[in-house]
Amino acid sequence: MTLQEMMDRVQKAHPDEDVSIIEKAYKFAANAHDGQMRKSGEPYFTHPVFVASILTQIMLDIPTIVAGLLHDTVEDCEHVTFETITEHFGDEVAMLVDGVTKLGRLNFRDREEQQAESLRKMILAMGRDIRVVVIKLADRLHNMLTLGYLSEDKQLSISRETLEIYAPIAHRLGVYTIKQELEDLTLSFIDPEGYRNVAIRVGARRAEREEQINTIIEILRSKLNEMGIENFEIAGRPKHIYSIYRKMVLQNRHFEQIYDLIAVRVLVENIPDCYTVLGAVHTLWNHMPMRFKDYISVPKNNMYQSLHTTLVGGRTIPTPFEVQIRTYEMHKVAEYGIAAHWNYKEGGKDKTLDKKLYWLRQILDWQSDTKDSKEFIDGLKTDLFSEEVFVFTPMGDIVNMQKGATPIDFAYRIHSGVGNTCVGAKVNGKIVPLDTALQTGDRVEIITNKSSKGPSMDWLNIVKTQQARTKIKQFFKRALRDENVSKGKAMLENEAKRRGVKLGELTKPEYYDNILKKYSFSDLESIYGAVGYGVVTALYVISQLIEEERKLNSAKETPKTPSLPQPHEYMQKGKPTNGIYVEGGSGMLVRFGHCCNPVPGDEIAGYITRGRGVTVHKADCVNILNCEPERRINVSWADEDMGAFSARLRIIAYDRPGLLGEITVYVSDAGAPVTAVSGRLNKNGTCIILMVVKVSSKEQLNQVLLKIRKRPDVIEAHRTAG
Repeated sequence: MTLQEMMDRVQKAHPDEDVSIIEKAYKFAANAHDGQMRKSGEPYFTHPVFVASILTQIMLDIPTIVAGLLHDTVEDCEHVTFETITEHFGDEVAMLVDGVTKLGRLNFRDREEQQAESLRKMILAMGRDIRVVVIKLADRLHNMLTLGYLSEDKQLSISRETLEIYAPIAHRLGVYTIKQELEDLTLSFIDPEGYRNVAIRVGARRAEREEQINTIIEILRSKLNEMGIENFEIAGRPKHIYSIYRKMVLQNRHFEQIYDLIAVRVLVENIPDCYTVLGAVHTLWNHMPMRFKDYISVPKNNMYQSLHTTLVGGRTIPTPFEVQIRTYEMHKVAEYGIAAHWNYKEGGKDKTLDKKLYWLRQILDWQSDTKDSKEFIDGLKTDLFSEEVFVFTPMGDIVNMQKGATPIDFAYRIHSGVGNTCVGAKVNGKIVPLDTALQTGDRVEIITNKSSKGPSMDWLNIVKTQQARTKIKQFFKRALRDENVSKGKAMLENEAKRRGVKLGELTKPEYYDNILKKYSFSDLESIYGAVGYGVVTALYVISQLIEEERKLNSAKETPKTPSLPQPHEYMQKGKPTNGIYVEGGSGMLVRFGHCCNPVPGDEIAGYITRGRGVTVHKADCVNILNCEPERRINVSWADEDMGAFSARLRIIAYDRPGLLGEITVYVSDAGAPVTAVSGRLNKNGTCIILMVVKVSSKEQLNQVLLKIRKRPDVIEAHRTAG
C-alpha cells in the first residue's frame, strides 16, 4: 500500500479527521529504518508499512495506524526514543508504541516461567489498551508471511506460538481477517502435507462448487426481490483451510462430511430483515434442525452476531450448504471485531464495549491470583480459547460459559458469594447434580444457603473454569488461615497464662513490632497464624513480648524472663569448629540441635552441655529459651562453605493420588535433596506433608519454600522445628 493509498483509505474511514499525521509518521519511519534490511532481503521499512496497512484495512483509529508505522522505531533505531515519539506525535501514540515495545518477543516454547510471563504481558497489555495487542497481531501476520526466510526450527517454534497464542487472541477480539490468515499460514508450516491435502481437495471441485453457489445466490436473490427486501447483498463465502483441516482431524470426519464447504452470506439493513430472510431460506430448502445457530439473540463473547443455518438442496444442490445472515453493521464487527467498536476520536469508544469484554476482565482478575506458571497457562488455554455455551439466569440475562461448564462454574461466574454458599442447582426448573454439563439455552438457578460451610474440596475435580477453581482455592486458603489464626491465638493465651500474664496486655504494636520485622509478618494476625502453623513457637513469641514490655516499661513490675545473651560486638574468634565461632576461643566440640536444625543465616545461640561441648540452637528454639541462663554462650556463623544442613518442612496441599511423590521429586529438582518424608490426610480433603531436606543456607531454604508455594496444589509451606 502506497502512502497516498493509505491516506485516502484513512480519510474515507475518518472524514472529519486530519490525516496529515499519517504522512508525517510514514516519512519519520522511512528515515529511521533507512539502511535496515529484513531476512527476506527487503528494506525493513516494508514491515511497518504492511502493519499500518492491515490496521487501516480493519478501520482502526488514526493514533493506532500511526503507532503501527512507528512500532519498531524505538527498539530498532538507536537515535529514536520514547521522548522523541512523544515530542513529534503526542502522548497517545507514544503510549501505544511503548506498549508494543514492552510486549517484546513471546518465546512460547521456552521455559514454562518465560512462557507464562510472556502470556501475562499480553493479557495485561489488553487490559490497559487493546489497540496495543491489535498492533502486535498485525505485526505477527506480516512476520508469518515472510517466515519462509528463517530456519526450519524457527519456522516451527514461531508457527506453534502463533497458533496457540496469537490466533486465539485474534479470535477472542473478533478480528477474523487476521485470525483466519494466521491459522492458514501456521498450518502450512506445522503440517505442510496436511495443508496441501486440504488445499488440493478444496481446489479440485472448485468449479462445481462455484456453480452450486451461483445457483443458490440466484434462487435466493429472486425470492428476496419477490418479498420486497431492500438493499441486500448475497455472496459466496470463501473457505478457510485451517477450519476444514481442524474438523477433519479433531472430529475424525472425511472431507465430504464437512457441511459448510459451500457457504453463502446474506447482508441486510436491519435485524427484522435477518429473520425474514431466514424464513425465506427455510421455505426454499430443507434445513437441518441441529445445525441452526442464532448468534444475534445470543452474541459470542467476541461480539460476533449472525444467523447460521445448514440446508439440503435436493437434486440441484445435493451437498449440504450453509447460509449466514446478518446486518451490514454486524458484518463489520464479524470482519474487524473489536476494531469496529474502537473509535477514540469520533465520540469515544463504544459504551457497551466494557460489558462485551467481560471475558478479559475475568482473566485479568484471576491472573493476578494465580502465581503458578503451569496453572496460569492451562487456565488461559481452557478459559480463553475454548468453545462456548450460552445459558440464562432466572431473570433472563445471558451468560457466556465455557463448553462443559457446570452449575458450580455458573455460580462463581455470578459472584464468589453465590458459589461459596451453593448447595444445589436447578436447570430448566429441575434439580440436577452439580457436575451437570450446561447446554446452550439452559435456564440455570443456583440454590444457596447462608449457613453453608462453604464449597467442597471435591468441587476442584468438577469445575471447568479457571475462575471457579481459583475462587474455591481462595476459600480454603482463607479458611485454613482463619483456623490457624484462632489456634495460634489460643496457644499464645495458654502460654501467657502459664507465665502469669494476660495476652491482651502484651499485644501492643510497640511490643510485637520487632517480631513483625524479624519474620516479615504484616500484622498481629500473621503472628497468630504463624504460631498456629508451627512457624514460630508460642513460648518464643511470649518471651519476646515480655522482654519488649520489660524494656519499654522498666518502671512497672512485670514478669521477668531471662533474656538470651546477645553476641558480643568484639567476640574473641579463634579457629571455627563445624563452621561456628564460640565466644572465648576455639577448641570446644560443637554440634547442632536436632530439635530446631539451624542452618547458616539463622540467628543462633549456644548451650554448654555436660561433657559434650556446645550445642547450637536457633535463637527462638524452645529448648534454648528454657535452658539454664548460666550455661548459654554466644556463638556465630563462620564465613565458609559448610556443606549441607537438614531443615524440616511442613506442607499443606490439596490431596490427590501421586501428590506425595510429585512434591518429593519437585523439591529435589529445586536443589534440596529430600532425606525423609511422610504424609497424613485431613478430613477436608487436604493433606499434611512433613519433609526433611538438605540445604546450604537459610537463603536457599527460603527459595525452595517460595517454589513450593507456587505450586497450584499447595496451600501453605513453612519451615518447622524438630
